[in-house]
Amino acid sequence: MGLLLFGLGLAVSALRMRSGTFNAGAVAVDSVLQRVVRAHGNTAEFAPLLVVLVLFLGARNPPAWTVVCIVGATICRFLLVIGLVFAGPMSRPNPLRFVGALGTYLFGAALCLALIR
Repeated sequence: MGLLLFGLGLAVSALRMRSGTFNAGAVAVDSVLQRVVRAHGNTAEFAPLLVVLVLFLGARNPPAWTVVCIVGATICRFLLVIGLVFAGPMSRPNPLRFVGALGTYLFGAALCLALIR
C-alpha cells in the first residue's frame, strides 16, 4: 500500500509538471490528472489505517479468515485505483470502483472486528 500511495503521489507530481497545472481549481473534472489526484487522495485516506491493522494483526499469528481479509483489502485498494484512473470518467459509475470501495469497507470493517477477538 505504501508503493501505491507514493507511486500515485509521484504520478500526480509528474502529471502536474507535464501539464503545467499547479492549481487544483484549473483541473477538469474528468481529466487524467483529476482522476489520479482523487485516487491518491482516497488512498491517503484509507491506506494508513489499513497498514496499521495489517501490521498489528499480522504480527499476532492471525487466523486464516483474517489473512483473507488482509489480502482482500489490499486487492480492493488496487481495484479502486484502477477504476478511478483507467476505467473512464468519474461522472459515471463503474464496477471496478464499486467493488474496490465496497471491498475496502467490508474487509476494513472485518479487520477492525478482528482486533477484538
